Amino acid sequence: MNSPNPTTGADAVDVAIAKGLDLDGTPISPAKLDLYNKVMALEADRQRSGVTNTMRSRIVRIGAKHIGKEELDRLLLDADFPPLKEKEIAFYYTKK
Repeated sequence: MNSPNPTTGADAVDVAIAKGLDLDGTPISPAKLDLYNKVMALEADRQRSGVTNTMRSRIVRIGAKHIGKEELDRLLLDADFPPLKEKEIAFYYTKK
């Protein structure tokens, strides 16, 4: 499902990249698009470890931007995912 606002929602960045335009409408340089596409092609060929592992990784990576550490840890446990790892806490919740 697409978001009514072209700069919000999970697919806004992917749509903008496909158009070759940043979210503000400015063109993305061919060099940046080329590098992005090369790296994404490598990622597309990578063997996956399982859907639930990927789900948890996405939940932690994105959830840490929006949810406090204690609440995210509780939500993970409530959904039968492993709790936050020390390295995740250090990376996502330690001021840099």
